[in-house]
Amino acid sequence: MKNSRRLKRMERAHRNKAPGLNLTSLMDVFTILVLYLLVNQSSVQVVEPPKEVVLPDSVAEAKPRETLVVMVSENLITIAGEPLMSVEDVLEAGVEKDTPLKDKLQTIKDSALGLNEEAIAKNSEVTIMAHQKVPFNVLKTLMSVCTSVGYTKISLAVNQKASQG
Repeated sequence: MKNSRRLKRMERAHRNKAPGLNLTSLMDVFTILVLYLLVNQSSVQVVEPPKEVVLPDSVAEAKPRETLVVMVSENLITIAGEPLMSVEDVLEAGVEKDTPLKDKLQTIKDSALGLNEEAIAKNSEVTIMAHQKVPFNVLKTLMSVCTSVGYTKISLAVNQKASQG
C-alpha cells in the first residue's frame, strides 16, 4: 500500500509540473543567427563616392563587386586614397609612357602573385568611379592604361535610377 500511495503522490507532482524553457539553448541559437545575419549583410558592397565626385545616372541592374577602385574627380585621379596625377597629365602622357598611375596599377596587380586562381581573377577587375563632367577622352585613356597593365574587366560606377518600364 505504501508503494501505491508513493507512486500516486509522485504521479500527481509530475502531472502538474509544466515543462521548462531552456534559455541557454535559445540564447545560443539567437547568437548564431545574429552572427550569420551580420556576416551576410556586410558582404554586400555599395561603392560610396566622395563628395567631389558626382556619378552619372544609369539604369544598370548589375550589382557592384568588390574591386580596385580608380577615382577620377574633375581634376585629379586617385587610387586607394592616394592622389596620383591630374586629369590633364593623363591626356598628355597617354598609354605608352610610364606614369605614377600605371606604376601604381602594376604594383597592385603584381601583389596578387602567389594567390589562388579565384583571387587572381578577382584582381583583374577594376572599377572606375569618375565625375560626370570628366571628358570621355580621359576615361578612354584610363581604360587603355588599365588594359595595358592587365586589368581585363573594367566597370564604370554610376548612380542607379529606377528603370522606366
